[in-house]
Amino acid sequence: MTDPADAYAARQLERLRATVPTTWAPEIEPTLFAIARASDFAIETLLKQPALVDAFASHVPTPPLVLSRELRSEWPAMLRRYRTAESTRLIWRDVAGLDDVDATLAGTTRLAETCLQSALAALEGEFAERFGVVRASDGSVQRLVVFGLGKLGGGELNFSSDVDLVYAYPQDGESDGARALAAEDHFARLGQQLAKLLDETTADGFSHRVDLRLRPFGNAGRVALPFAGMEQYFQREGRDWERYAWQKARPVAGDIAAGLRFLETLRPFVYRRYLDYGALDGLREMKAAIAAEVARKELADDVKRGPGGIREIEFLVQALQLIRGGREPVLRERRLLPALDALVHAGQITPEMGVALADAYRFLRRLENRLQMLRDAQTHALPSNELDRHRIARGLGYDDWAALRAALDAHRDRVATEFEELLAPRGRAVAPSDLATYWRALPDAGEMQALADAGFRDTETLDGSLRDFARAPGVKALSDATRARLDRVLPALLTSAARSSQPDAALRRVLPLLHTLLRRASYLALLDEQPAALARLVDVVSGSALLAERIAAHPLLLDELLDRRNSDALPDRDALAAACMETLGDDDAEAVLMALNEVRQALSFRIALATLDARQSAQDSARQLAWLADAVVVVVLELATREVERAHGRVPDARFAVIGYGSLGGEELGFGSDLDLVFLYDAPADAQSDGARALDASRWFARLAQKVVALLGTVTGAGRLYDIDVRLRPDGAKGLLVSSLASYADYQRERAWTWEHQALVRARGVAGDPSLIADFEKVRAQTLARARDPATLRDEVVQMRQRMRAELDRSDAARFDLKQGEGGLVDLEFLLQWRVLDRADDDARWLAPRDTPGLLQMACTDDMVDRASCDALIAAHAALLEAGLKCTLDRRPRIMPETEAIAAARVVIREATLRAGLPLSRE
Repeated sequence: MTDPADAYAARQLERLRATVPTTWAPEIEPTLFAIARASDFAIETLLKQPALVDAFASHVPTPPLVLSRELRSEWPAMLRRYRTAESTRLIWRDVAGLDDVDATLAGTTRLAETCLQSALAALEGEFAERFGVVRASDGSVQRLVVFGLGKLGGGELNFSSDVDLVYAYPQDGESDGARALAAEDHFARLGQQLAKLLDETTADGFSHRVDLRLRPFGNAGRVALPFAGMEQYFQREGRDWERYAWQKARPVAGDIAAGLRFLETLRPFVYRRYLDYGALDGLREMKAAIAAEVARKELADDVKRGPGGIREIEFLVQALQLIRGGREPVLRERRLLPALDALVHAGQITPEMGVALADAYRFLRRLENRLQMLRDAQTHALPSNELDRHRIARGLGYDDWAALRAALDAHRDRVATEFEELLAPRGRAVAPSDLATYWRALPDAGEMQALADAGFRDTETLDGSLRDFARAPGVKALSDATRARLDRVLPALLTSAARSSQPDAALRRVLPLLHTLLRRASYLALLDEQPAALARLVDVVSGSALLAERIAAHPLLLDELLDRRNSDALPDRDALAAACMETLGDDDAEAVLMALNEVRQALSFRIALATLDARQSAQDSARQLAWLADAVVVVVLELATREVERAHGRVPDARFAVIGYGSLGGEELGFGSDLDLVFLYDAPADAQSDGARALDASRWFARLAQKVVALLGTVTGAGRLYDIDVRLRPDGAKGLLVSSLASYADYQRERAWTWEHQALVRARGVAGDPSLIADFEKVRAQTLARARDPATLRDEVVQMRQRMRAELDRSDAARFDLKQGEGGLVDLEFLLQWRVLDRADDDARWLAPRDTPGLLQMACTDDMVDRASCDALIAAHAALLEAGLKCTLDRRPRIMPETEAIAAARVVIREATLRAGLPLSRE
């Protein structure tokens, strides 16, 4: 029975015989037959360039590759024809037994270098004509340096490999032509043109696939960097995998001498001065990555990445080099086989292991080449096609695929065994968890089933997010130490998130934080060194989307996770004020704002943690948040006053105050709530400031109020303090930003609506002149204690509430609006505000409380409700407030399905309003 590989080769040979113009000598028939069996690519090349048959048979070298300026349009075709011809020569020599695998790898490397050097030289000439040559400040000519990394740098390029290139140049400068370019632009354009000339697929195919992703910062980085920039990058950002990559780096085109000098400066980054056993830890982690990829079924037959494959040999040898290469220069070898021999002579590998690994490496590399020679494909996978299997096996001298596979398995088993034995003596850790294995396989490998097995639900989305994170420039730019930390921290975070109350939410929320931590290695170290902080972080983010966002935006908050004060009682009003006032020590307003923001962030974070942990009630938290806002406004007012006085002087005998309305005034502030502010001033008639740029009092205080609003909303590195709402001032948006005390009193007395008097119930002075705040209190008392017609008051309050409900109530059949819904917080507020307006003229005690609990306690002493109903209202308010704060902490609108507690609270509030004769509900 005819062998299928031989039959296929015979057909291919007949095609070639019909094309070649002369009959070839009988002695080369076996070689051509072997080529036809081994490589479709080679046959297609000979069909297109039939003269190559005689040239190869006679060992006539291919004419040198010369890319002349006159033939500019032919450069791509010339490069591609040259590359295909020389690649076919390499196949010829391989299958004819003229070259061993070492020679083939070296020949493929030389071919890539020739194409690179010829293309670059041609482009340099073209650029010199258009832009001139780049000169540094000292007048010296600067040229591009093309570094080859990976197998190109090591001189062991496989047949159809891409070429890993990094572009650099010695010094910055500018080209000296009529169209001058800065060095960065000049060399970036030159490098891009070089990559395009080699990589672009044309009718003639391609010359060499170019990969520029190994440059600093990957695809996000500049195409070409000066040596100083490269050195700075590796000092600050260099990662462990880059040590491995640059271990093989070699200048392959351009200014070779300059490139070699630069590599000497880079040597301390690659090879540490001490015995670097950390490199072995890195090898263990890379082994985990290999194991993860091997776990994928489609990689089991990958001769590069599969078990016992080429990459295991490379990692093993490179890791041993890195451990001792700093002290033993003989180990600093780019090529694998000479490096392996050096390790044997240095006693780091036994001679027997050295021979076994060298034999396995040559076998695997020859097989890899034959897989790629078949169709010039960049593949490392064993073929599944039976014909291809026959062709590969027979071409390598085996009777059939089974025989080749047996030999392959023997080599791979030996490599895998030696790899494991190398790691075993110093092995410290147990096998990595499924989640750790999954993470280390990203972004290109890893099975999302690991997420599902751990307990995550939306595995497809989470898997995509993790892959995006793994591809992020920030991840690629990590130093080796920081990357090692990340590879410990992230699996631990995944495991902790999987065990949390909301695994999917916890993971979604922690990823933005990780992006931030990549730029702040000290915080990543905190999570690495303090498992309690990591567990606490996941606990916090699983319970609060708001806190997750804040930690991601402001990693300094991570310190709070370990702060022992978090288990103590939170600061009281005076302590909050003192902490904020300490920030005023700096004369620089920007520095004060930054410090104040950091203090506010830390203190509000502590309040949030106490709320989340149920260490204090929602009412206590809301009150503390209001106190904190008071303290911030006091500092900002002082800061604003300084700036206005510096520009315009002071207004003698004048007073200014900031009045807090709404939830701030009622001391029931939420997380992330804005501040409702009203500004008042009082000054003598015709008062002016005493500065060089004097202003009348109204304009001076308008500037001051504007400055307060601006400073509170200024975005700093620690965020912004608060959003401000000033619409509750007299005449609303149409009114002046700041009002005189007299005009404010007149407005409240003559023109204010009933709903504005309701708002005044919760108003209080939060900052400014104490005497003016006292005068405001008098105006407030006079306004609230005015005698009113009960029926008219009831109608106006009810009408306003119904109008608000129609516009603002977001309740639906499935969810209840905690604030605006029937029986919600605003209904309770309206009930109490109505009671203040109705009773304050008879009982001045109603004027004192601003907060809902205080007003409810007042109601308990009044005939409004009995004691049991009062206690029920207090409990209802607490339940609604707690539910609202939880929604805010979890970044959800204050609309939620009606729980038993919420339903009970609503009933209590609705019954109280009806019993009081205030029909706020639709019933």
